[in-house]
Parts: sequence; C-alpha cells; structure tokens
Amino acid sequence: MKLLFKLAAKNLIGAGMRTWLNVIVLSISFIVIIWHKGILDGWNIQARNDMINWETGGGQYRQKNYDPYDPFSLTEAHSNIPASFDSIVSKGEMAAILISQGTIYPAGRIQSILIKGINSDQKILKIPSSQFTGNNEEIPALIGRQMANDNGLKTGDLVTLRWRDVHGTFDATDMKITGIFETNVPTVDLGQVWVPLDRLQKMIGAPGEATIIVKKNIETEVPSTEGWKFKTKEDLLKSITDLIKIKSVGGIVLYIILLSLAMLAIFDTQVLSIFRRQKEIGTYIALGMTRGQVVGLFTIEGALNSVLAGLLAALYGIPFLAFQSKTGISIAGAGKEYGLALADKIFPAYSFGLVATTIILIMITTTIVSYLPSRRIAKMKPTEALRGKLQ
Repeated sequence: MKLLFKLAAKNLIGAGMRTWLNVIVLSISFIVIIWHKGILDGWNIQARNDMINWETGGGQYRQKNYDPYDPFSLTEAHSNIPASFDSIVSKGEMAAILISQGTIYPAGRIQSILIKGINSDQKILKIPSSQFTGNNEEIPALIGRQMANDNGLKTGDLVTLRWRDVHGTFDATDMKITGIFETNVPTVDLGQVWVPLDRLQKMIGAPGEATIIVKKNIETEVPSTEGWKFKTKEDLLKSITDLIKIKSVGGIVLYIILLSLAMLAIFDTQVLSIFRRQKEIGTYIALGMTRGQVVGLFTIEGALNSVLAGLLAALYGIPFLAFQSKTGISIAGAGKEYGLALADKIFPAYSFGLVATTIILIMITTTIVSYLPSRRIAKMKPTEALRGKLQ
C-alpha cells in the first residue's frame, strides 16, 4: 500500500498543470461550501440570540385571547397577572408586558402603533426600560431607531398619543421620547412605543393586568396557570429556525454545482490518464501488480487530488475565513422590512464539525469518482495494454 501511495504521488506531480487545475477547482469548492454554511450558521446564532435577548426571553406566557397576528384581539387579550407568579416576578425572573393599540401624530401625520407597557426595573429583555423618566403630565416613551427614523423623531420630542381604554373611550395626551434604542429585531421596533407598565395599565383602565409574561432565559420549572398559554423558546424561534433550514436546503444546489464541476474535471482526468497510460498499466501488470492494485493506484491518484486541494484551501482559505469571521459581512440592514432579525453585519461561524464534515464529504466523493473510470483497467489484457490498445 505504501508503494501505491508513492507511485500515485509521483504520477500526480508528473501530471503538472492538469493536476493543479483539478486541485484549484476542488479547493474553491472547499472554501465556498464552508464559507456559505458559516454565514448561515452565524446568522442563525446571531438572530436567535437577538430574539432571545430582545423579545422571546426563555419563553412566554400569553393571555388566552392574544393573537400576535390579529390586532383586533388586543381589546380582550389582557387579564390579571396570576398570583402564582408574584414570587417569580419579585425575583426578577419574569417580566410582564401589556399591549394596546394606539395612534401617534408625528409632524401632523397619523401613525398607527402598538403601545407596549413594561416594568422600568425589568432585566429580562434588553429594552432599556430604566430610561423611563419624566413628569406625570407627559408619558415617558422609548422607541427603536428605525421607528424614530421613519417618523422623524428624536430624544426629547413631544408627540401626541391617542388610545382607547377597556370601556371603549378614547383619550389622548402628549408623550415624551426619553430614549431611542438600537436593535436588530424589528418586531420590537417597527410601529411600537414602549411605556411604563403601571402607566399603561392606568391609561386603559386595566390595573394589575398584562398580555404577555416573559420568562427569564434559564432552565426552570414552568408552572401552569388557567387562562394563559405557555410558548417555549423553541416555539417562538420556529420562524427563524425554519427560514435557516430553507436557506440551507437552497445552499445544497450551490454545493452540488461546485462539486459537479470539480468531480467532472477529476473524472475526465482519470479517463484520459487510463487512455494515455495503457503501456504503463500493462507494465505494472507484467511486473506482478494485480489488476486490483492497479485500480487502487489510479483511485489513490484521484483521491490525492482532494488531499492537495485541502492543503491548498488551508493555505489561502484559513486567512480569508478568519478575516471574514472577525470583520463580518455587511448587509446594510437588508431584510428588516420583512421582519427578519438581521444585524448590519453577519459574523460567520466556522465550527470544527462544519470543516471536518466538508472535508470528509469531498474526499469520499472524489474517491468514488476516481474509482469509477478505474474499473475499466480490470478488463484490460496485459499484452494489448503493452501495445497501447484497449480491449
């Protein structure tokens, strides 16, 4: 076996440019597959972490009438916070959120919004609720950067806010923008205004009530309570998880195209080698090598292309991928208008498993493709091979 590897390596080096063309194409396949999958994994990690930190926490209790896709359900989607949660809330392991519909009038325009009330001392979500400051006349409010840009608002601005209470009575007053926060999660930014929970409860006439209760992102027992439905973290992240899976499946098309190009080049090289090296094959057999050993020799030659490609890919791929993972890939907020949790930059994540799986996959595929044309050697007669004629 050692002799076969030496002969295979010598033959590859002797093939010159033909070998290096195969190796270069195959190394590009290595890098592109790892790079593309790394971007998807990085996006997945970033999006999940952002949604957990800003919106889902470790799971949510939702009032039984609440439907996030039906704004008309909000009139009935609130009830008293269960007494069984009092001790958990006091420990800072839960945060209550009350949601109501409202309207603001920035610069004389009308903008329908969701008013969300949250405790100013909560630490569950990254909403900077500690910035709720102001007097009793004005409602302190926080908004996201995109919401501020869309409506031309800035910190310190006063804007008229109108809402309807639980009895159907409309009321209005001024609210003051006490803070603008940066977030990659548009579902806590676009069309939303955050105010103190107790203030919103008083405004709509629902003291001690909430629509959502967010659980801290820790593994604790989930108590059941009547009138509330618990959504696990995985339930709430299902949309982003499904999207990543779809993108991963779409990436397989790219992988197949790249691998097909590389494998076609190797297959053609093997066929050409067998055709041009008939006398050499006959000599090997005449010197005592079995047909199986000669087939193995040509298979090893093809498989070594993937080894050389891996080394070449490491030479220029490691610096490239390391640079990408450090600086990130700018996407300029693309996709936020569709409600996707996308940062301005995605930092690819390259795991050992990803690199190892890619290497093994390409090596196995290359070996199989190298073996297929080599089987023809088994049908050759040594005498005709020495004369350079195939049977």
